[in-house]
Amino acid sequence: MKVYRDVNEFNVTKPVLTVGSFDGVHLGHRKVISRLNEIARQKQGESVIFTFSPHPRLVLNKDQGSLRLLTTLDEKIELLDQAGVDHLIIYPFTKAFSELSYTDFVRILLVNQLGIDSLVVGYDHKFGKNRKGDFEMLRGLAMAFNFKLEKLDALLSDNINVSSTKIRQALQNGNITKANRYLGYPFSLHGTVVEGQKLGRKIQFPTANIEASDPHKIIPAYGVYAVLVKLEGVVHRGMLNIGIRPTINNNADHRSIEVHIFDFDQDIYQKQLELKFITKVRDEQKFGSIDSLRSQLEKDKLDVLEFFAQE
Repeated sequence: MKVYRDVNEFNVTKPVLTVGSFDGVHLGHRKVISRLNEIARQKQGESVIFTFSPHPRLVLNKDQGSLRLLTTLDEKIELLDQAGVDHLIIYPFTKAFSELSYTDFVRILLVNQLGIDSLVVGYDHKFGKNRKGDFEMLRGLAMAFNFKLEKLDALLSDNINVSSTKIRQALQNGNITKANRYLGYPFSLHGTVVEGQKLGRKIQFPTANIEASDPHKIIPAYGVYAVLVKLEGVVHRGMLNIGIRPTINNNADHRSIEVHIFDFDQDIYQKQLELKFITKVRDEQKFGSIDSLRSQLEKDKLDVLEFFAQE
């Protein structure tokens, strides 16, 4: 997949294009991408995704400080590449760009600049200033500017539409199973191993403290999770705690992300790793003593190992 951060570098014959944020590149997105690639092959053209950075809601919304995304830009690029997209345009989203009318967006960028042959849109496609651009308006523009248009129905799962918002809600509720089912792959978190209090080592459960690589990345709900840990190309099994360490901390002023990697004892400070969330084991709890905490962690480890063995 070729990635463009400047539309002036784009020069493709018969581009078959779709537009969107594609946060998560979930099953609904993949249905659009699959059809996009199919049409491109039929026309002997090339598939193109036009996306934005930063996410439009981070620029426009008053609650931008609370928005958390399913994928970082790098993660999104990797997932789109895996989905078989030929070309990815990453367009800078600014407040000035948000003022562009839908008609001008289509005419100036899609038609004149990119020379689209066909445009594929999802069932809920809206764009332009105040999201006033809809499918009916787009159909008129397709006729006026002589490009082909296709609209896809929603992908249904459990009788509800798959959406980035619903996946975020599942993660915020700690429902990893539902989130992974809608994503079509295990939710992942990239981060750096940083210094911690090193209390885990004292109770025979050494942990790596993780600092997420992107402050806008969503973090699942507090609790204990079974995870796969990818470190320097090698995948390890482990269990991860997200929370405030209530048994150890007297004050709960910040969240911690700690992973215990099974059968592993190396110095990995400042190393980059990827966590793949497989299932939630339990909610975070406060125990009466360190011994009670250690006993529970031993049980958690057995539960996680049993889960992986069954998988």
